[in-house]
Amino acid sequence: MSIDFCWRSLDALPPGQPGRVVAIGGGRGLALRLRSLGIRPGAVVRTVAQGPWRGPVLLEVDGCRVALGRGIARRIFVQPLP
Repeated sequence: MSIDFCWRSLDALPPGQPGRVVAIGGGRGLALRLRSLGIRPGAVVRTVAQGPWRGPVLLEVDGCRVALGRGIARRIFVQPLP
């Protein structure tokens, strides 16, 4: 997997800014789990809030809110959208 310089991990996306999922770094199990939550390459996500002290990341995808651990959020790469 090559990483484009405009990509960033989901946990680095500022709250309120949308981003398009471009890659998921992880195994098949993680990719399937995220797909069941609507998080797949091409999906548009928006970070709603980030927990303090490196806590969970709350995001919105397809009109639903999903909370992910910071470690999983680091494995999701997004391209920020304007």
